[in-house]
Amino acid sequence: MKNIESIIAEIKAIIAEAQQNAIRSVDHQRTLMYWHIGERIFEEEQNGKERAEYGTYLVKYLSERLQPEFGTSFSIRQINWYRQFYRVFPIASTLWTQLSWSQYKLLISLKSDDHREFYSAEAIKNNWTVRQLERQIYSHLYERLLLSNDKDSVLAVARKEAIPTSPREIIKDPMFLEFLGIKRESSYYEQDLESAIINHLQEFLLELGNGFSFVARQKRIHIAGDDFFVDIVFYNRLLKSFVIIEIKTAKLTHQDIGQLQMYVNYYDRIEKLSDENPTIGILLCADKNDAVVKFSLPENQRQIIASEYNLYLPTEKQLLDEIAKEVKSFNEKKVR
Repeated sequence: MKNIESIIAEIKAIIAEAQQNAIRSVDHQRTLMYWHIGERIFEEEQNGKERAEYGTYLVKYLSERLQPEFGTSFSIRQINWYRQFYRVFPIASTLWTQLSWSQYKLLISLKSDDHREFYSAEAIKNNWTVRQLERQIYSHLYERLLLSNDKDSVLAVARKEAIPTSPREIIKDPMFLEFLGIKRESSYYEQDLESAIINHLQEFLLELGNGFSFVARQKRIHIAGDDFFVDIVFYNRLLKSFVIIEIKTAKLTHQDIGQLQMYVNYYDRIEKLSDENPTIGILLCADKNDAVVKFSLPENQRQIIASEYNLYLPTEKQLLDEIAKEVKSFNEKKVR
């Protein structure tokens, strides 16, 4: 009987996979159809008639003729999407079967080829839904990774051409936790933030980045008669190391850094296997003081990272201002 139940489970898995493949195939064919429509419109515009007024007339005329027969997929707005689709992705063979039309619409709206390449590679690698891709774009994931990495490194990791060797290559600073639903002006404690993270673990793992899996919450550590409790423990399969997160809702202090350093030392000496890399510690804090972090830790250490969290998504200007500050700081160090 046990064997029959196992066969049923396997058959169900085969059916589910076939259904998903069928849906993906239909969606890809629809995406190709929109691409070819965009190509045909573009060719017509190129026929010595590439004037703004002609393009507007053509789209309006096509919509009037096609929408009554084929529905809202041929509204003026949608036809403009198809035209832009071809212009942004001019080679049909480079379209990815893993991406849906809804995801392509998000990619079309991005401002540069680097942005599109990064988000498409990450969406395919991590099997993001449309909603997850949208959230990563609106939280400016690409720009945040650029704060601590160069463009080529970020793209190489996204394309799977390089495996991260440093936690800073995948761990973001700042992190955005708007999905927790905690208001900026509300009063809350560290345990409230921790509970909210556990309740929204899937979204938090998405924010953390590639390769993370949950290990424990309030992990008890017993040291010479004293008990300590680590807020949250993760494991990262790309970095091959434990990742300890300590949450601080108040201003970061050197005592907080010392406490996390003790937890990292414990995991390195007791929990880590010989073929694993050193443990990483992340201080997830509301208010980070880079100088305190710098002088509380040895120079050139790579295991402890302070990452500031925000309960709301940033504007693009805020991220660009941060990048400009980082570039300026880097250039000043080079001059010295």
